[in-house]
Amino acid sequence: MHRTHTCGELRASNVGETVTLAGWVKSVRHHGEFFFIDLHDRYGTTQLIANQEYDGLEDVPRESVIKVEGEVQEKPEPNEDLQTGDVEVNVETYDVLTEADRLPIDDEATLESKLEYRYLDLRHDTEKLEFRHEFSQAVRDFLDERDFLDVETPLLVRATPEGARDYIVPSRVHEGSAYALPQSPQLYKQLLMLSGVDKYYQFAKCLRDEDLRSDRQPEFTQIDMEMSFVEEDDVLEVTEDMVKHAVKESMGKELDDFPRITFDEAMRRYGSDKPDIRFGHELIDITEEAQGSAFNVINNADYTGAVVAPEALSRSAIDDYERVAKDAGANGLLYMKRTESGVTGPLTSHVETDAFVNALSLEEGETALIVAGREQQAQEALGHLRLKIRDEYDLTDPDNHAFVWVVDFPLFEWDEDDGWTPAHHIFTMPDEDHIDSFADDPANTLSQSYDLALNGVELGSGSIRVSDPELQRELLEFIGVDREEAEEKFGFLLDAYQYGAPIHGGIALGVERICALLTGKNDIREVIAFPKNQQARNPMDGSPTPIDKDVLDELGLRVYDDRQ
Repeated sequence: MHRTHTCGELRASNVGETVTLAGWVKSVRHHGEFFFIDLHDRYGTTQLIANQEYDGLEDVPRESVIKVEGEVQEKPEPNEDLQTGDVEVNVETYDVLTEADRLPIDDEATLESKLEYRYLDLRHDTEKLEFRHEFSQAVRDFLDERDFLDVETPLLVRATPEGARDYIVPSRVHEGSAYALPQSPQLYKQLLMLSGVDKYYQFAKCLRDEDLRSDRQPEFTQIDMEMSFVEEDDVLEVTEDMVKHAVKESMGKELDDFPRITFDEAMRRYGSDKPDIRFGHELIDITEEAQGSAFNVINNADYTGAVVAPEALSRSAIDDYERVAKDAGANGLLYMKRTESGVTGPLTSHVETDAFVNALSLEEGETALIVAGREQQAQEALGHLRLKIRDEYDLTDPDNHAFVWVVDFPLFEWDEDDGWTPAHHIFTMPDEDHIDSFADDPANTLSQSYDLALNGVELGSGSIRVSDPELQRELLEFIGVDREEAEEKFGFLLDAYQYGAPIHGGIALGVERICALLTGKNDIREVIAFPKNQQARNPMDGSPTPIDKDVLDELGLRVYDDRQ
């Protein structure tokens, strides 16, 4: 007989019914002539009660799978911690379906062990996967109602430069040639707009061979969207409404409108293009006070700024902050501390202290952490210090989900080795005021691009795309991709543009990032069924594994070991 109910389903209204349950044995507890079993599945836990005549059931190992039949009865002392806590099932018959060995992990297991036995780790915690499903389903429903088409794009594609390294798939049929796995469906979704699809979305699998951290995996999923005949505001409004709808459906939470700030404002106030706007301690520009001082480090700097810590920090604490600043690219860290005995710090003998204190609004018991240098680099370092202050003093509420749009990004950024490179990607449309002048003033050329951030984490980015093939060739030439190379790498897209391209734009949001943050987690592995570790390995199945010689021969490949 199949189960009649799940382990999270029974309530007081079921008292007197005969039911069949199946699940895993969570625990066995003895109480005189009776014993109790907590039986669990993905839906919850139900307490079973049986007497000593069921001695085989009493001795079943934990996490064995059993099926029981019995009558639902009211529990003398309800368990308020369980949804099924008002009832229990009096076992009448049972069957041990599979008996479990001693489990190789417990609550104290290392992350590596939990990844190795991920199926056991998930057994008691599928809530985050359930949330991901509910959030994703709400996104699909929203987009379906607005005439978006769910279109799959290829996983075996032509390699194109997109920032990270490609995963390469050798072709057996075309020896010496290879496919790449897509870092994103960027070119294909643009081609769909040329195809007249008009509104596209996809939960797209993206694969990037890059160094890993808590918010990166070799493979991840994006809510990939593209729309024709739109302006930037249209994309932002649809995306914002979609996120609001999905959060309401999956969490029952109404979100306020997302504020919009420019890239320049984000850097000036927060030192980040993905700012956490839940708390203050914003950057303070003291360049004017610094210039003209007797201290060359700040006098000669393009920019001098500060963030204020709400404590008169010790020397060791300041050293910790200095390490953060240097890791973020600063040359060093200065400070000014105000205590009962006055203002101290390495600057006080070189600057007009009162002017600095006033500019910083420095109160007694506070420390100003000061960075000088090139403007954006110094601001980024201060942004990292600001986040350290946030974490050190627990300044945010984890239930406060503060979304923010960042707009008006630069079209280009300067790289010491490569010169001017795209700040987003080279298919991004310049701001209307700079379409004809980007080559003359790249440092001040803005783009029609935008990012969505949540609590200091970038969820995704998008842009209005270049739809004029000649403008696209000019942009490619400006970053050093000549027409011959452009035809080789992007010819299929440039050729398609010759046959009528609509104005179009879109965005891609990281599913794992948004679901992790909404469930109070920083590590996206929490919302991935079978993630990789920090070495891009899967401890559960052992991948990646060496390639058999027969397979290499069939593909026409050889492996060279230059370590010898």
